[in-house]
Formats: sequence, C-alpha cells, structure tokens
Amino acid sequence: MRPTHRLMYVVSAASVAALVVSCASAPKIGPMSFFVTSVNPGDGANLGGLAGADAHCQKLASAVGAGSRAWRAYLSTGFIPPSTAAVHARDRIGKGPWFNQKGVLIASNVAELHGDKNNVNKETALSEKGTVANDRSKQPNQHDILTGTRPDGSAPPSYPNQPDMTCGEWTKNGAGSAIVGHFDRSGPSQDPWAVSWNSSHNTAGCGKDDLPKTGGAGLFYCFAAD
Repeated sequence: MRPTHRLMYVVSAASVAALVVSCASAPKIGPMSFFVTSVNPGDGANLGGLAGADAHCQKLASAVGAGSRAWRAYLSTGFIPPSTAAVHARDRIGKGPWFNQKGVLIASNVAELHGDKNNVNKETALSEKGTVANDRSKQPNQHDILTGTRPDGSAPPSYPNQPDMTCGEWTKNGAGSAIVGHFDRSGPSQDPWAVSWNSSHNTAGCGKDDLPKTGGAGLFYCFAAD
C-alpha cells in the first residue's frame, strides 16, 4: 500500500503545481481602458487634430460612465508645418495595462501592445458600448482604424514630397491620406502588413466618402492614459 500512497501523493503534488501555474497565467480583468470608437465625429479624417480626437474619446467614454479617466486617441502626427516635431501614438496612451469594455486584457504595457502578444482582434476590439464594427467578412467593411503610425506606434518619417500619412495631422477632410490598421487582423494576405492592428495601408483620401473605399468608417482607438 505504501507505493500506492506515494503515487497518490505525487499526483496530488503535481495537481497542486498545475493549479498554481494555471492561476498564475489566468487572464487578468479590469475596468475599461481601451475601446474602438463606435462612431466617427462626422467629418472624415478631420478629427479636429489630436485635441479634437481626444475630446471625442472622452465624450464617448463619458456617455457610458467612464469619463473619469483621461482618454487619449491612439494617433500619431508627422512634421507638417507649423508642427516642429512628431507626436507618436505610443507615447500618448500611458503605461497600461489596458482592458476592453468586457474587462478582457488587451496588453499589459506599451511593449506588449506593440509586440506579437497583444490581444487586439475582432473578438476583443470592442467599442465603448461593447459592440464590434463590421470586420472584413461583412458589408460594409469597416475594419480600417485610423492611426497614422508605423507598427511600433511611432509617427511615420516626414520627407520633402512624401505623401501625407496623417490626413494633415487629422485636420483634412478631402485630398490626402492616412495610415490605418485592421482591428480584425485580416487582409488580402497573411503578410504582416495585411494583418497589422495599427499599420496596414493608407486610405484613399481623407473625406468621409473616401474612407469607405478601402474598408473604413473613420473609427480610431482610444486608451485611458491614467
């Protein structure tokens, strides 16, 4: 009987160890600190600059009882005059962690958000209301999310004669373009650019009638920076 007792003890110890590991790796939950805007402000990619975009995030969050947080739009700007320096989206959103409207962890910190282990996808990229925009499999396709960023969350470089990447620092509603990501991590191929959540391709223009041409509705990401 002693060998049997020892075996039972070993199994019991292994079970406890497995339980500890399971608990340690269990998904974290928390109050909403990330969402995709449920609507565009109404003027295409003219968001009123970064200040206007931040105000839109704040307004939407306030409407669902989360207005006490300091909300920031995940948007970059370049070196377009009169600006003298770029603004990087990754530097605007605090340190994390960030959770969606259901309390699901999106990323623990800035490095994780811009790495391979972030949790931005069509199941988790919820609006402030808990809804999901149309992904690439639905019509109209709305998976383009305005960002104006490179994959690492930094502003695109600005050189003479280079195409606009941020719709005039989010003030244009006509000619121009902006970088978008795909919240559903889906594209015409499985290449990294096609399935990037924050840096996939440029829009066909900056007007509200231009954004749908590549599959967007002028939505953007909002993060609580505090």
